[in-house]
Amino acid sequence: MTKAEIVSEVAKATGIEKVTVQTVFEAAMESIKNSVIKGEPVYLRGFGSFIIKHRAQKAARNITKKTTITIPAHNIPAFKPSKAFAGEMQK
Repeated sequence: MTKAEIVSEVAKATGIEKVTVQTVFEAAMESIKNSVIKGEPVYLRGFGSFIIKHRAQKAARNITKKTTITIPAHNIPAFKPSKAFAGEMQK
């Protein structure tokens, strides 16, 4: 499902114009993104959490050159679904 499809569904379900729904949806996504970038997790009860996961430094092999490289420690954004959401996927 694309962002445009989500906007269309929300507009149809609520009766609000697509332009307004798109503006609100993009503002919500921007707010979530900015919070995660600042290091603040975002909790959406019943849906899930947008969190930051820390990846430790590790060694990796470049098999074409037969060398070892070091991948530095870094943070990545992640999504963790709520138990209710994950439970619905099991059905």
